[in-house]
Order: sequence, then structure tokens, then C-alpha cells
Amino acid sequence: MNRRRVLAGMAAVVALPGAALAAISAGQAEKLIGKVVADINSIINSGMSESKMISRFEGVFRQYADTGFIALAALGVDGRSASASQKSAFTKAFTGYIANRYGSRFREFEGGKIEVVSSKQVKSRFEVLTMTKLQGKAPFDVVFIVSSKNGKFIDMQVEGISIVKSERKEIGAMLDKRKGDLDLLIRDLAKY
Repeated sequence: MNRRRVLAGMAAVVALPGAALAAISAGQAEKLIGKVVADINSIINSGMSESKMISRFEGVFRQYADTGFIALAALGVDGRSASASQKSAFTKAFTGYIANRYGSRFREFEGGKIEVVSSKQVKSRFEVLTMTKLQGKAPFDVVFIVSSKNGKFIDMQVEGISIVKSERKEIGAMLDKRKGDLDLLIRDLAKY
């Protein structure tokens, strides 16, 4: 193979639209969220203790979510100056914090069901719409945002409100309370 063919091949790949380079399809994104939803429904209706439910939820979060992306997005601009070890420690602590924060609310969902409704591509991501039905309450939408690059979810929007953006505000307030001391925030988050 000569250099011209290699360069021509590289140019052709670069010229492809972004969707053609995506690591996953809309159907695969929908299938991923279908697995997430099945696991969450199983946890919700398992009858397990809250601590076991939280532990299982953390496992689901680690398996299907891009925890590094979500954690650093929640950390916001403060993450730019963090060292690699701080980013890693924050991601680990944040993942446990999220599992506890949201997993502790699973009892509210007992007897409920989450169903995948549809999916669509939006730029380099997929939005997978789910419908959450709780006993005695009106159904509501939860949209999972899935990265087309790695096939993991990177955000959830509950009735239009981004979890990542909400957590960015919360983490920012926690960091401000600690006068910008990221190491102290990491230690405190690890206690959750």
C-alpha cells in the first residue's frame, strides 16, 4: 500500500459525518438504557434493605454510566486544575455519593416501573426517553443521555432538569463551603 492510498483513506474517514463514526447506534443506546431500567426495576422491587439497594445501584451506575465524565462535569471548572490523582479520587468519592444520594430514594419507587419509550440522536449523543410510573402519581419522563463514543450514559434529565447540572451546583456549593479545598471535599464525599 502506498502513501497516497493511506492518505486518501484517512481523508475519507475524516470526511465521514459524525454519525458514521459513532461507536454505537440509537438502537444500541436504547438497548443499554433498557438494561439500566431492568436492573433499576429489579433493585426497586427486590425487597432488599436500603444499604443493599444502594450498593446494587452503585454497581449499576459504575457499569452503565461514564462515571469519570459525570464526576468531572459535576466538578465543573474546578476540575481543570485538579491533578490526575485528585480527579480519580473525586470520581470514586462522587460515585459513592451519587449512589447514596439517589439510591436512598428507591423506597419511593417501590411498586413502580420505568419503561423505555424511544430514542433519538442529538449531535454526538443519544437521548433515550423513559416513562416512570409510580403508584398513585402521574407518570413522568426521564431522559437518559448516552455518549455515542463509549456507549455509556452521561446524564439524566428528570422532567427536563439535568442531574449533572444540578449536581454541579451542589458540588460547587460544597466546594465553596470548604473554601475551594478539593481534597477536603473528596474526604467528605467519601463518607457518604
